[in-house]
Amino acid sequence: MIRGIVAARRVAVALVAAALLPAGAVWAAPEPPAPAAAELVPGVYQSGPVDTPDQVLAPQVYQPSVAEDALEPSDAPEGAYALVEYVPLEDAVGRVACSAKAGPYQREVEGWLKLTVDGEQSAADCEAIRAFQTQHGIKPAIGFAGPVTWAHMQFLAARENPNAAGKCPVRTGRVACVDLDRQLTWVQQGEKVLFGPVPMRSGRAEYPTRTGSHKIYWRHKNHLSTLYNTPMPYAQFFSGGQAFHAVYDTIHTTVGSMGCVNLRLGDARELWDVLKAGDEVYVWGRRPGP
Repeated sequence: MIRGIVAARRVAVALVAAALLPAGAVWAAPEPPAPAAAELVPGVYQSGPVDTPDQVLAPQVYQPSVAEDALEPSDAPEGAYALVEYVPLEDAVGRVACSAKAGPYQREVEGWLKLTVDGEQSAADCEAIRAFQTQHGIKPAIGFAGPVTWAHMQFLAARENPNAAGKCPVRTGRVACVDLDRQLTWVQQGEKVLFGPVPMRSGRAEYPTRTGSHKIYWRHKNHLSTLYNTPMPYAQFFSGGQAFHAVYDTIHTTVGSMGCVNLRLGDARELWDVLKAGDEVYVWGRRPGP
């Protein structure tokens, strides 16, 4: 009986979504949601991110010519890095003003906003979350405590002292710190932060960014993936085919990269000017979700 009700509900949602599609568009029914995160969709239109593979073997290393290094990678499209929250399908289709649903980071967001931490969505919770989202340009601002809202809160909290927990080693030389737990990266020398913290996207569960201590062994400003011929601007390789590099689309996805540490173009460009070959890269933690 319960299964029948759930199935009927999914069909109803699909019919509503199909009715909202432009004329001539083809409706593809969503896959059956396995984990809860699979039920979340971008709350506003967003093109799919251009992904790059994790090459287990190191790429072919060579010395780029002066002319090649003088060429700066092209700029990202306007709005490529917008903070687009992932919301329930019904909320996206219905274009609700204030979500009645508790998000996957309800308790964490309630704690940040100094609300009653009970994991339940209330009208007051929704309004407070909406106000935060509006203030920080997170769309749609419908008060849903999703992964992008919580990630941005963690970024704000880390700006003063990203290594407050002491998880990244303090050295006399530069260390690029890659915090998989919070999806943040920064560079420190001693206790001084030279770059960041900035948000990032690390490897998904099947292709995790390798933890431990590594070294920047090759830098290639205008690198192309040798598997998919995909641009990897400002690539700095530290473990096989895994590298820091920019992507030309959102880094805020519920699924991680194919192993690399993806950055916004401006952040990758700044990091390029901070790190040098031989600098240490220290990776720890585990990316939340798939």
